[in-house]
Amino acid sequence: MSRQRQEADQESLDLPNWLRPYVIVAMLVAVMWIVELVDLLPGTNFDHWGIRPRSAAGLVGIVTAPFLHAGFGHLIGNTIPFLVLGGLIASSGIGRYAQVTVIVAVVSGVGTWLVGPANTDHIGASGLVFGYLTYLVARGFYERKLTYLAVAVVVVLLYGGVLWGIVPRDGISW
Repeated sequence: MSRQRQEADQESLDLPNWLRPYVIVAMLVAVMWIVELVDLLPGTNFDHWGIRPRSAAGLVGIVTAPFLHAGFGHLIGNTIPFLVLGGLIASSGIGRYAQVTVIVAVVSGVGTWLVGPANTDHIGASGLVFGYLTYLVARGFYERKLTYLAVAVVVVLLYGGVLWGIVPRDGISW
């Protein structure tokens, strides 16, 4: 095969630059779904890899918890806002999306590890969803650009209801 043909084949496999950030968000969601499907297999109990407050072993959950869910209802509840809010952030680029995701995951994970009830496992991508929501609203006010403010208003109207998740309830990490 000629060198030009190989380069042409490689270019046809590349994603357009504008699509790459959205593919990364979708890939993270795909990993969440795959993990939940594998967790259905007998002998697998991934949920114990969640955040276990004030336990050294529970620190690993800061990284793993967003990929673990308490069933498909929980996963579906996180999937749609994760895709929408993550996609909005990703529209600013892969670097911005990665930066926001890492900061939100660490802050929400460490916060849960510090204040969560002892002897519990905290799982799910809700920390990321709340962090994404907070970031988008804060960015709208900070940037003071009409577009960002409009996005912030729409996000609050569409996903402001998830803020009820911060109200303490039995069995729900807040």
